[in-house]
Amino acid sequence: MTSTAEQATGSEQSEPVAGGGGTRGAGAGGTGGSGGAGFGRPVRPGRGARRRSAVASRAPLVLLAPAAILLLALVVYPLVRLVVISFQDYGLRAIFTGEAGFAGVSNYTNVLTDASFWPVILRTVLVTGAMVLGTIVIGMGVAQLLTRLGVAMRTVVSVVLVLAWAMPNVASSLVWQWLFQPFYGVLNWLITQLRVFGDHTQDNWASHPGQAYTIVLTLVIWQAVPFVALTLYAAQSQIAPEYYEAGALDGASTWTMYRAITLPALAPTLLLVSILSVIWDFNVFNQIWLLTRGGPEEATLTLGIWTFVKSFVSNAYGQGAAIAVISTVILGALTSYYIRRLVRSGEEDL
Repeated sequence: MTSTAEQATGSEQSEPVAGGGGTRGAGAGGTGGSGGAGFGRPVRPGRGARRRSAVASRAPLVLLAPAAILLLALVVYPLVRLVVISFQDYGLRAIFTGEAGFAGVSNYTNVLTDASFWPVILRTVLVTGAMVLGTIVIGMGVAQLLTRLGVAMRTVVSVVLVLAWAMPNVASSLVWQWLFQPFYGVLNWLITQLRVFGDHTQDNWASHPGQAYTIVLTLVIWQAVPFVALTLYAAQSQIAPEYYEAGALDGASTWTMYRAITLPALAPTLLLVSILSVIWDFNVFNQIWLLTRGGPEEATLTLGIWTFVKSFVSNAYGQGAAIAVISTVILGALTSYYIRRLVRSGEEDL
């Protein structure tokens, strides 16, 4: 015979749970008041979880804030200030008084109608193209050479490349100036000692357009090749050796494997270093100014040199700012296509 306590317990265990489809018992969390939330009720996060979620959502902004502040201070503000000055009558008087009148588009009109404008534009584009082409071709050759060297020799060559790349361009320009200096220049002395080309002791390389371009181009390419070579070598070393083994088994030559395997694998890296080379070489200033000062007879006058001459030699800061703005627009147009391709290739890889 069942007792009254056992009947009460049995009825309690078989009582349906409100909102749930099962029975309330110890396993269902319904007894004793603990676990009062039955099946089917959503669990709401506590305050601690919400606080951690808010902190996590703000973490990227906090981490990016220092870089954003530096970018605004060092890039955005100077660029905005440059655009403002290009529309002002900014000269020596404005420097001392801090007041500059509004000039409208007269600075741009004077620059665009200047007889030197289009020759300078064409010269800058051609010089930039020659520098970039020479840098990429020689850099690819050095990168290929690094893949063929032993560990010890590769280390030596890499250290030499890094040292050449790390040298400040002002210091390297002064060294180059000494190498090609008349009377005391090392290169003139070596050419004279060959007794083939005659006496070149007094030859001034900066006084002839062809020789002036020779020393400028060799200096810029010499400084830029290490970065391109080491970057391409790093990318080339990531190519799986199985591809080359398969090519060798098929009887492919070294050039065929380089064209069919290496170049497609290096395409994204080549695109990146080409964009960077265009940006750097388009803005070359120190090397040209220290070696030739834009001469002889404006033969090496590029946009960077012309901007400096207009601003700090002629004291026409408004026109110099206008030239700088035009240079920025031209450089943006030259690199926009490659940047779009680089972004598109990155999205395809994802």
